[in-house]
Formats: sequence, C-alpha cells, structure tokens
Amino acid sequence: MLGLPSAGAGAWTTWSVFAITITMVVMTISGWMLLEAFKNYDLKVSFNTVTKDILGDKVNMFNNLMVYFVGGILLYAYITSSGLILQDVLGLDSKITSILFVFVFSPFVWHSTRAVDRISVILILFMVLSFVFGVSGLAIKVDMSILFNTIDEKTSYAPYAMAMLPVALTSFGYHHSVATMRAYYGEEEKAKYAILGGTIIALSLYVLWLFSIYGNLPRSQFGPVIEQGGNVDALLTTLGSVIESEKVAHAIHTFSMAAILSSFIGVGLGVFDYLADLFKFEDTKQGRAKTWLMTFIPPLILSLLFPFGFVIAIGYAGAAATVWTCIIPALLVRKARTLENGDKGFKAPGGKPMTVLVISFGILTAVFHFMSMLGMLPAFTG
Repeated sequence: MLGLPSAGAGAWTTWSVFAITITMVVMTISGWMLLEAFKNYDLKVSFNTVTKDILGDKVNMFNNLMVYFVGGILLYAYITSSGLILQDVLGLDSKITSILFVFVFSPFVWHSTRAVDRISVILILFMVLSFVFGVSGLAIKVDMSILFNTIDEKTSYAPYAMAMLPVALTSFGYHHSVATMRAYYGEEEKAKYAILGGTIIALSLYVLWLFSIYGNLPRSQFGPVIEQGGNVDALLTTLGSVIESEKVAHAIHTFSMAAILSSFIGVGLGVFDYLADLFKFEDTKQGRAKTWLMTFIPPLILSLLFPFGFVIAIGYAGAAATVWTCIIPALLVRKARTLENGDKGFKAPGGKPMTVLVISFGILTAVFHFMSMLGMLPAFTG
C-alpha cells in the first residue's frame, strides 16, 4: 500500500485506480480458484500439498520457491521499513529497531492463527482511526488540478500503467494464506466471502490513499521518492513538505506503522504455515519454534546486512508472485475439475474462459515487469 503512490506516479490517478481495480478482480477470482482446488481435501491441507498432488513434484518445487521468495522479500521490506520509521520515534539505530520489531511482534505468529486474528482486529481499528484522521486531513486539502494533473495537459498516462501492474499484483498477494483461511472458517463459502471482503476493503483503502496522496503531492515532485526506489521514509518525508499540519503528518506516520505491522504479521502467518507444512514441522512449541526461525530470521539478517536490498528484489517479487497468484491457481482448478467429484461442491465463477483469463493476466504482468527492467517500457522519473 505504501509503495503504490510512487509505483503509480507515472500512471497517476485514473490509470492507477484502473490498474489496481482490474488486479483486485483477477486476484479475488484466483483465490476462489484455490478454494475450489482445495475443496475435496482435508481442512488442514496446504497449498504445497495440493499442488504436489495435482500438478506433480517439479511444478510444486518451483511454486514453493516462488512463494518463499515473495513472502521472504515482503518480510524483508517490512522489517527494514519499520526499522526506519521506529528509528525516528525511539531515537535508536534502525538496525536495533528492526530487531526489536521482529522479536516483539513475530511471537503473535508463533503463538497461533487466533492470536494473529485478534491482534489484526486491533491493528485494523487503529489503522482506521489514524487513517481517517490522517487521510481526512489530506482529503480536505485535495486540489483537483493536482489530483488529475490538469496543469500539464500534454502528459500521457496509460503507458505507465503497465509497469504498475506487478506492484499492484503484489498488493493483493494473499494466496499463500487461502489454506489457512479455509481451515480457520471451516468451509469454502465463508472463506470465499472473507476473501471478497478483504480484497474490497484493501481496494477501497488503496483508492482513498492514492486520491489523498495524488491530490496533495504534485506529480512532478515524485522525483526524490522514485530516486530512492519508492522508499516509504522518502515518501513520508516528501509528503511532509506539503502537509501544513504536524498532527496530520504524525497520523500518517502512525497509519504507516500500523499498515506495515498488520501486513508483517499477515504475510508472516502465511509463510509460517506454508513452511510448517513444507518441512513437516510438528504443531508443538518446539516445532513452531523451528518454523519461526525459518520464517523470520533470514529476512531479518538480510535487513541488517543489506537494508535496501529489498528495493531491487521486490521488483522481481511482482513477477514471481504471478506464478502462485495467477498461473498455479488456474492450472490447479483446471486439473481438479477433471478429477473425481471435481464438478461437485464449491466452484469458482467463469469456467474455462476465466482460467485462461487469469493465466493470461499473470503472464502479461510478468512480461511487463521484465520489459520494465530492460527499459522497454516508459519509466516515469518525476
């Protein structure tokens, strides 16, 4: 969420909203495809187990690498970003605050899914309050000429939307948690509505956030933020130059911290459960401790040794995420429908044409990413 404004600075308001809306629809349907693929398995089954059973060992191994790569990179980014924000609050070195962040909040994931559920509710309420106060302070000052960049009428926007898609896709990358949600709710239908509700809430917040940022910070002033790879701290610093109220600035910082923390424990839970199943760690204190070490220590070490290495790696995360958010779910459901009882129970909408659409969207997003990396797409520099 915090990286969307800089990722969409070239596409600006209309095309950025269009890109994330299309992404939200496809990501919701692909999540439902996973639910359909899981429906004839035990509630405790995982993404790893189902992929191995339906698509085979080689495809599953590749999928596992992509899931861990994206999850690990996101945790790496959250740890680094939280360290930078807490550094200003606590007056300590960012490496120390990153360590504190991991050791204070990752135990919620180690404890249980219910603990994550409870702390997430609190964080969401906290986010809503700080978001309403902070964003309302920005929203009442939105300048329509800035929001729609009417000052520069000759500028093009659509070409930049292609480069935004990988970041937008990563913003809806919840799929490694679908098995956890299914087990938690006990059935596909409830999990289906949880997924839909979650993606709608996320989309609404993303759009409100983009409107508030783009309505206050001129497109031409995104240069310093983009130069630092869209670093959250750089965005907040640049935004601070156009926010007159110190209270609004503090609210935005508070919201940013809550957003990172809620994402951290959410992604952490998905990776945790995925690794526990992959390595067959027992659901005991000792087994969960092993899973905790594999989930949180590698990204923490990377954050301490290479604080901004995630800026480069997270670009690849968008392309890697297309594998397990689009391509694998569609392939799973196509194969699952040919198996025994595949036509009974919960079904994702759209039939075969929808699986083709989801796979095509994933492939195109990955292609756009690599084209961007090779300089083959327009690059906005501010």
